[in-house]
Amino acid sequence: MSIYEQWREIADAERTPQENESFWKDYFLKEKDNYAYILGNNLKTLKGDLKELASTFNMDNVTFTGFLDGINTSLVEEVDLESLEETTVIDAEIDYEKLYYNMLDSKAEWLYNLPEWEDLLSVERRKEITTEYRKAGIAVSNKVGRNDPCPCGSGKKYKKCCGK
Repeated sequence: MSIYEQWREIADAERTPQENESFWKDYFLKEKDNYAYILGNNLKTLKGDLKELASTFNMDNVTFTGFLDGINTSLVEEVDLESLEETTVIDAEIDYEKLYYNMLDSKAEWLYNLPEWEDLLSVERRKEITTEYRKAGIAVSNKVGRNDPCPCGSGKKYKKCCGK
């Protein structure tokens, strides 16, 4: 069983609601510490073998693979999680703007509000990314309303033109 499969098994394990809450609370605290370390030290890349990196972040290999699973879509080039072994060399560049966006998307307030963001992305840029995120979630309808201008270009209302 691969390290990633072990992580999926642990993450998806059947637990009581209290056990599940406790498990994820512990994990999210570790995750928060990892991001604070990455952002605080302006680490643009995660470099080293899996075992080394897990040790650097005070995690076991399986839990660190779970962390990689979470940050993977924020990397310039995603890591193949299925093929990871403890000796796998990782050289992954982090895209901070993508990371911030993905934190907004996952509703991880404890992460996108970290004070370490202050030195990496300006307040204005974080607001722009937040606006982009919100706009991406807005549903846009292609439906023409009866009182809208007709899409044929006649200048008439749709109800008096093609909508008859």
